[in-house]
Amino acid sequence: MIRGKRILLGICGSIAAYKAPHFVRLLKKEGAEVQCILTPDAHLFVTPTALATVSQRPCLTEFTKSEDGTWNNHVALAEWADVFIIAPTSANTLAKMATGRCDNLLIATYLSAKCPVHFAPAMDLDMYRHPSTLSNISTLQSFGNILLEPGTGFLASGLEGKGRMMEPEEMVNSLKIHFELAQQLNGQHWLVTAGPTYENIDPVRFIGNYSSGKMGFAIAEALAQSGAKVTLVAGPTELETHHPNIQTIKITTALQMLDACLSVFPKVNGVIKAAAVADYRPETIAPEKVKKSSDTLTLQLTKNPDILATLGKMKTNQKIVGFALETENALEYAQQKRINKHADAIVLNSLKEEGAGFQTDTNRVHWVTESGCESWPLLPKEEVAKLIVQKIVSL
Repeated sequence: MIRGKRILLGICGSIAAYKAPHFVRLLKKEGAEVQCILTPDAHLFVTPTALATVSQRPCLTEFTKSEDGTWNNHVALAEWADVFIIAPTSANTLAKMATGRCDNLLIATYLSAKCPVHFAPAMDLDMYRHPSTLSNISTLQSFGNILLEPGTGFLASGLEGKGRMMEPEEMVNSLKIHFELAQQLNGQHWLVTAGPTYENIDPVRFIGNYSSGKMGFAIAEALAQSGAKVTLVAGPTELETHHPNIQTIKITTALQMLDACLSVFPKVNGVIKAAAVADYRPETIAPEKVKKSSDTLTLQLTKNPDILATLGKMKTNQKIVGFALETENALEYAQQKRINKHADAIVLNSLKEEGAGFQTDTNRVHWVTESGCESWPLLPKEEVAKLIVQKIVSL
């Protein structure tokens, strides 16, 4: 899967940079083309000569070539690459990537990159678990960048804990999986719903829920990275997509989400309905703000249409995956939901499981099909999304 791929490797000022020549050598043995870019501080840990020797390309650091002043075109470098991997990624470079502070060739190239970006943090455990570092990592993941999770072990400081750069062999395997996934859904079109719906009471109040949309957005990105065209119907959320294969339709209410789904559904290969749609809406919406006039207020609610069931009844060859958030008898309810709504699979999670549900960066889910239930461990939502895409391919 790597043969013939063009890999841009960014190397930062971390002791883990000493592993970079070995990583390049592994990539070359797989048949990849590799171009290395170093930050100035990376020179303290690995030499440009060593990297140029194993990559068979000049190693770049400055914006211009010292011998003749020729520009090292960061835009052209970014366009050349099939994937940009930054390994090791120091705490300093993480901060620059997250904030857009552009003071070296590596960051200028990163800001120009339209290809997938993978980053492999490497630093001492206290630096890694500092809130600013964790926030920067979360920000990069929200951009669609792919985290290569650091390992736990002996660190350069003499301490032991999390912060070791992912080993070169593991990064090669991660890239193989990336390129394999990038071809699995070529030519397909998928519909994804994400986020909450808001059902208006009056011009300033609504009925809603705590859904952040993170799971649905992660699924849309994972589908796009697998080669699919994605239509994302998103309720109110501050999240944004970054992959060019994703078209976003923004809605507010359940009825608007239904209309958007119906307009696209006949043209898609499948649907993943991750949105948390309000079951009920006010029967009437007050045209003006409702004033406090008594100690109680009665709202007459009417049931919203069931979008998953509606699409399930309409499907021809489409595959349909629904989500179920339960608090009791979870598996029983999920299986019944799958049957009643003509879904091929249900992604089940429970509010009783720590780290799962709304407003979190992680999820612990169960993949429920006619053949049974497969439980997955607590994972970042981006990793859950990749597992869901793999299951979709198997469908």
